[in-house]
Amino acid sequence: MVAGEKIKVWDIAVRLFHWSLVVLFTVGYLSGEDESMLHIYSGYGVIALLVFRILWGFVGTKYARFSDFAYGPKAAIEYAKSMLSGNPIHYIGHNPLGGWMVFALLLSLAATTWSGLEAYGAEGHGPLAGKESTLIKSAYAHGDERENGNNKENGNGEHEEDEFWKETHEALSNLTLLLVFLHIAGVAVASFLHRENLARSMVTGYKKGE
Repeated sequence: MVAGEKIKVWDIAVRLFHWSLVVLFTVGYLSGEDESMLHIYSGYGVIALLVFRILWGFVGTKYARFSDFAYGPKAAIEYAKSMLSGNPIHYIGHNPLGGWMVFALLLSLAATTWSGLEAYGAEGHGPLAGKESTLIKSAYAHGDERENGNNKENGNGEHEEDEFWKETHEALSNLTLLLVFLHIAGVAVASFLHRENLARSMVTGYKKGE
């Protein structure tokens, strides 16, 4: 391989997943206050993308597989030190810190969408409608329950389960947004140090070789 030669790294499936997730998460986050059907369907879209990405992480192309960027702490520390030195170690696929961010985002998105399903179910809609959360049941076991077996209501007339999952969903959404900003910052710094437009590589699929 010629030094600096560009090679195909990100397959079309990874690129479509990435930019589709950007659009759906943005739409879902911005429509969250309205609790509109747009918010609901964008959430379902994110769930579908997550299921696909998890499967693709095991059966996809080389650089899409989790095994390619499941680095341990030692590799992450060494890479961080190399970045601070201004001469970062070059990785064709995800670098160790980038790999950790991928896992963090997938976990955060999974938790966010699950809490959204729970909140929607507490309102009597979606696949979890009518299913009492064991987590909430345990949390409020010390309180007085209504005779019909439903969760007690607070002063605003909302079920405590509904309120709990809404607050949890909002907190996890904000956590995911924070991770997104950290991801963007990391891409910007890595692009500068590696002298390579990493965002563009997620469009074209090509990166610099060894």
